[in-house]
Amino acid sequence: MEDSDEEIFDVAISSFSDAEFDAVVGNLEDIIMDDDFQLMQRTFMEKHYQAFDDSEENKLIYTCIFNEYIRLVEKYIEEKLLERIPGFNMTAFIMSLQQHKDEIAGDIFDMLLTFTDFLAFKEMFLDYRAEKEGRSVDLSSGLVVTSLNKSSMSSS
Repeated sequence: MEDSDEEIFDVAISSFSDAEFDAVVGNLEDIIMDDDFQLMQRTFMEKHYQAFDDSEENKLIYTCIFNEYIRLVEKYIEEKLLERIPGFNMTAFIMSLQQHKDEIAGDIFDMLLTFTDFLAFKEMFLDYRAEKEGRSVDLSSGLVVTSLNKSSMSSS
């Protein structure tokens, strides 16, 4: 009987953990989509984007900017999550990310990746710089619209 009780207890803990994780991710989505977060991130990128260039070499300044970004964004997100979820523990959440990485929407996962993956962080800045300098890819010139309705083609 004791083994059965342990299994039930394990399932209850797992379910609570999943529900708690889902609640954090839902709140995280709201936080990073919020205008205040977007403004904070844009302001930070605006301040630092010119330091980044698209070369194999990673300059020492990138590490300083990366560490500043992590402190700024992690502090902001943690404060907002604590407001919404009393007792929230960022360390526990980060540890559970690996177990649930396939359950997280792409945009959120990409943003979270910029905290831990320096190359994703650098790529975010390179994309921002390309956009600011008008070098982003414009696919609109290659688009052709064709009607699939035969009657509209014959009446032309």
